[in-house]
Amino acid sequence: MFDEFKNAFQRHNNAHVQLIIINAVFFVVMAVLNVTTSLSKNDQIFDLIVRQIALSTDFSIFIQKPWTIITHAFIHNFTDIFHLFFNMLIFYWVAKIFIEYLGSDKLLAVYILGVLAGALFLLITHNTIPFYIERSGGLALGASAAVNAVLVATATLLPEYTVFLFLIGPVRLKYIALFYVIASFAGSVGANAGGDVAHLGGALMGYVYIKQLQVGVNWGGWITVTLDWFKGLFKPSPKVKVSYRKTDTTSQAMPKTKPTFTKATQEEIDMILDKISDKGYESLSKEEKEKLFNASKK
Repeated sequence: MFDEFKNAFQRHNNAHVQLIIINAVFFVVMAVLNVTTSLSKNDQIFDLIVRQIALSTDFSIFIQKPWTIITHAFIHNFTDIFHLFFNMLIFYWVAKIFIEYLGSDKLLAVYILGVLAGALFLLITHNTIPFYIERSGGLALGASAAVNAVLVATATLLPEYTVFLFLIGPVRLKYIALFYVIASFAGSVGANAGGDVAHLGGALMGYVYIKQLQVGVNWGGWITVTLDWFKGLFKPSPKVKVSYRKTDTTSQAMPKTKPTFTKATQEEIDMILDKISDKGYESLSKEEKEKLFNASKK
């Protein structure tokens, strides 16, 4: 199992599976802690741990634990595995479609932006609107806002994309996303009012992200740069061999000619295709585009 998890993090264009694994591991760890502390009658220890991870809707408490704006999205209901299961099932289904068109980097960006937007919606409503202020002080957890962001983003990008649902048949993505948005709106004054408000925040972010991307503005660029920086910390620096050679002075008098690119090997083509999957065609250098073009003429 460890090897399978390791391979999942080494594969290109696999962010959806990686996020599911991270959420599943967090659930198992927290579930084990919950059971062991309950059986040993040390519930207060578990409650203390949860309060360091979950998001408090009370702004005065949140400001003391700002990291919870992210960490709350990676823990779910510790006694109900179906909370995690259905979140990850929907996420896996729509994330595969999203990645096919925009790649893993943008999926991660939408996911994290959805988490942030959901948390901000929750904090704003529960500290400004009387109806929610009366209910403030609870703890929020779960990845539903992020899942809604990915779902609505995919539906905004591909509204006419048709999927086949069990017992229902063919349904276009825009109607599935609309159903979830309406359900969250209807529930925003119900028993899970805070959760549904967060869902709406994530959904709005998914819509805005794609609309901005379509006009050339990538709201998630800073997330991609930040994650790449963190990944670089764990990669060994390549050993660079420096060599010197005497230049031919006669060649300097020769007129400059347009550089020609050598034919790409199959391995290079595969790497270029992986890069397109991860970051999109626009991320390719001029030489990589030339190699891909030449290979397509074979």
